[in-house]
Amino acid sequence: MTWNVLFAYFVFFSLISHTRAAPTADVSPPVTGRTIPLRRRSFSPHLDAHQRGQIAKFQRDVVLARYFGGERPSRRSTGDNLWVHAVPKMSTAANGGGAALCSLVDQSYDSGYYGSLAIGTPPVSFNLLLDTGSSDLWVAGTSCGTVCNGIPSYEASASSSFKNTSQQFAVKYGQGDASGYVATETIEMAGFTVFNQGFAVVNDMSSGFLSTPASGLLGLAWEPLSLTQQMPFWQTLASSGAWDSPLFAVQLTRYTNDTHALSLEPGGVLNLGYTNNSLYTGSIEYVNLTSQPTFWEVPLTSVTVQGVSIPVGTDAVAAIDTGTSNIGAPSSVVQAIYEQIPGSEPASGTWAGYYQFPCSTSVNVTFSFGESTWVMAPADFSYAAVQGGCIGAFFETTSSNPSWVLGDAFLKNVYTVFRYDPPAVGFAALSEVALAENGVNGAPVPTPTVGSPAAVVTGGAASSITFRFTPVWIGISVLFSLLRASLI
Repeated sequence: MTWNVLFAYFVFFSLISHTRAAPTADVSPPVTGRTIPLRRRSFSPHLDAHQRGQIAKFQRDVVLARYFGGERPSRRSTGDNLWVHAVPKMSTAANGGGAALCSLVDQSYDSGYYGSLAIGTPPVSFNLLLDTGSSDLWVAGTSCGTVCNGIPSYEASASSSFKNTSQQFAVKYGQGDASGYVATETIEMAGFTVFNQGFAVVNDMSSGFLSTPASGLLGLAWEPLSLTQQMPFWQTLASSGAWDSPLFAVQLTRYTNDTHALSLEPGGVLNLGYTNNSLYTGSIEYVNLTSQPTFWEVPLTSVTVQGVSIPVGTDAVAAIDTGTSNIGAPSSVVQAIYEQIPGSEPASGTWAGYYQFPCSTSVNVTFSFGESTWVMAPADFSYAAVQGGCIGAFFETTSSNPSWVLGDAFLKNVYTVFRYDPPAVGFAALSEVALAENGVNGAPVPTPTVGSPAAVVTGGAASSITFRFTPVWIGISVLFSLLRASLI
């Protein structure tokens, strides 16, 4: 056999080892998980009741459309598609390696959370809302128009790794929608890089969808919900083995009761690939998903308000949703909840679907998904002050499953883990370290940075194959080529 033939075989097998037919990680053994500090975004603390009502109405409309608006989204074709909102704080990368830092922004005191990742070659950092209630990654494009004025936008022509799939994208949120096209790109977050990650570039959206500095949304639910028909970014990493553990976790801070909160505040962390035991105490109680993974849905076994058990039925299901500020429940249950609070009454106007209660009442709520009972702070029950009282965090939905949607009003009270395999949601009590981060004024707000990736994964869409060399293979190939040249 000649050296030419040997060299050809070597190059061939080097390429084959990096062919993308499913997510594969270029690290062995898996690297330790990464921490993404979150930053909280708040609208002006001087928003009036009408403005806050508009926000509450929009979020309720989104929940009703997402969970109760009809048939769930599903993949529209077969093939080898990969199963590929307070702004908390940001910080530099942890555990070695570079990171695209994630910070969350609070809309009207803990209304939602966004984080930062980098898109393209060269990488450009964007802030995206982190949403465990949807599965698509989308970002505003430069052709978005006047509705995106002031919002940082993605410029496809500036990236050498951009590929347009020519597939249309459209998503509806309550009374608004967003549309564009599906593409693939190199995406980096917290030291993890995915090549050929599918995402959507939005070139048209309804007014009010985004407010600077957020440029889009990072869906953290499961692939069957993906309207882009792409594996979500997190799932690409979890399924590839790039993470030390196949999970991510969230800790969110509270500023809703802080009258001195600024527009940007530290607000928590997103842990990728591991759980941070400094942020919780005791053990993590995992609750298996109720069905094939789509939303993060778990059985809800009991709810108490002011110490009184609220009937939830024997088959209540709760979706755990970081992209929702408050808590949705069936109308009959919400009515039963407010019956335990003297002076409560249904709200009206933009607050329709919510209830009003006396601001002087401290409301204690607990949830159970199995063994443990999790307490929701009274500060998180009170969403907004209006004339004559306060608006509670619970709003009415329908009785279909998931019958409950648990958003940030609950999630600020627990350390929450989203596990890929086996699929489950875990809850743990917050540690003193985590609790001490609530309402801290004057803390510095770091800015996003892009560093060297600690782990590289190749993702992609149907009928696509990508080849790449790692630096080690490149070095060996060059050495082999030199040896070959010297022997000819």
